[in-house]
Amino acid sequence: MPFKQLLTELVESTPGATGAILVDWEGEAVELVCSAVDEYELKLLAAHQGIILGQAREMSRRLLEEAPEELVVTTGSGRCVVGPVGIEYALVMTLHRNTLLGRALHRFRETRKRLIKEIC
Repeated sequence: MPFKQLLTELVESTPGATGAILVDWEGEAVELVCSAVDEYELKLLAAHQGIILGQAREMSRRLLEEAPEELVVTTGSGRCVVGPVGIEYALVMTLHRNTLLGRALHRFRETRKRLIKEIC
């Protein structure tokens, strides 16, 4: 299944989702879907979230001896969920601030698993 289709399904099936992007280990966009967020802003955000995820992975491995499955960053106006897809990619989804997080995380995790199957 193409990455674009998986990202489109994620955004369309998650109330409050504003975009989703798959990035490589360097923070470069592989594929993205924007519904209510600027494409350039999503790429920039994803590149920075990839750096944060990399640092969280390293810290978690040292302290907890396992890597994080996802991170949620909440700001005054929105949320961002980021999680590894294998060792070389990351999935990033942006959300409105008032989005129901549990439902969004469920859809994020399902999509992440499907992407892992496609990539690995």
